[in-house]
Amino acid sequence: MRYAFILLLFLCFTSTSISALDDDKLTRSEYIDMWKEEAIYQMVIHKIPASITLAQGILESGDGNSELARKANNHFGIKCHSDWKGKRVYHDDDKKGECFRHYKDAHSSFEDHSDFLLRKRYESLFTLKITDYKGWAKGLKACGYATSSKYAGLLIKIIEENDLTRFDKIGQNHIKKGTIPERWRYIEEEEVIAQKEEKKPKKENGRKNKGGDSGKLDDVSLVAGRAVKLSDNRIKYVIVKSGDNFEKLAEELDMMPWQLWKYNEFDKNHVLQEGSLLYLQPKRRNAKTSYHTVSEGESLWDISHRYGVKIKQICKYNNISPNYTPKAGERLALRSNPK
Repeated sequence: MRYAFILLLFLCFTSTSISALDDDKLTRSEYIDMWKEEAIYQMVIHKIPASITLAQGILESGDGNSELARKANNHFGIKCHSDWKGKRVYHDDDKKGECFRHYKDAHSSFEDHSDFLLRKRYESLFTLKITDYKGWAKGLKACGYATSSKYAGLLIKIIEENDLTRFDKIGQNHIKKGTIPERWRYIEEEEVIAQKEEKKPKKENGRKNKGGDSGKLDDVSLVAGRAVKLSDNRIKYVIVKSGDNFEKLAEELDMMPWQLWKYNEFDKNHVLQEGSLLYLQPKRRNAKTSYHTVSEGESLWDISHRYGVKIKQICKYNNISPNYTPKAGERLALRSNPK
C-alpha cells in the first residue's frame, strides 16, 4: 500500500540543501515543530509513540511537501480501501491512477492514521512498550505497512537524527498523570473559503472576493485561554497582551523563552509591546508576495516580521547586509524567484 518510490522521497528530503531546490518547501525542523503537538496527542489518546507518528509523517509526506500532503492533506499515504467513504484523490503509485484518501485537514490525516493502526492487522504492535520505537518500526514493516525492505531502518534513522523520542517522554508524562495535552487546531484559509462558498448559491464563473489579499485568519485555536492564529505565511502566532513577557508566554504555551527570541529574531533584552504579533514558529524563507515597497521609517526587521520572512533571506535576495537601512520607496524582493 506504500509508495514504490518511498526510498527516493527519503533521500530527497533529508538533504540539507533542500532550500536550493524549492524555497517554498517546509524544512524538516519546521514540519516537526508544526506537528509535534498532534503526534503527542495521538500518543496519549491511542498509545502510538509520537516518535513513530512523526517519523512516518516525515517519511511518507516528504516533510509535508508531497503532492498528496499539500493537495489532499494525506500525510501517511493511506489509500482508499473498500471501507473509505470520504473524498478521494487519484495518484500514480505502484499502479497508475490509484485511489488515495483526501482529508478536510491534516489533523484528520493524523487521526485516521491512528485509527488505521488500531486494526487487527497491527494489534501486535500494541504489545510492545510504548518507548520501544525500534520495535514499532520493525513491527510496522513486518505487519506489511510498507513494501520497502529499508522502511524500518529509515524510520529509526529519522527518529534518532531528530531526537523524536523527546516527544515520547512528554506523551508518557501525560499518560502517567492522566492528562490530555493541548491540541493545536487550525484550518487552512482555503477550507474556510470552501465552507463559506458551500452555503452560497453557485454563480457562473465564480471569482474570489474583492480585495485580493486574504489577510489574517480569524482565531483558530485556544491554548491556555489564549487565541493562537495562523499568518498568511502559515506561521502560528499570538497577539501580545498587557503584562506579557517571554517567560510568562513560554510557560503558558509550553515553549522555551529562547524559542520566542529566536523565532521572532529578538535579543534577550527585547521588551514585548502590547498588541504586537509574536510568532510561535520559525519564519519562512519566502513570503507569499514577491516584493515590498518600503515605507518611511521601516526597518529590515519590520518588513521581515510583517511577512514572516527571515531577515537573512531578505538580505540574500537583495544583496544587502543585515545592518542595511531601507530607503522609503525602495522595492525589496521577498522571494528567491520574485515574479
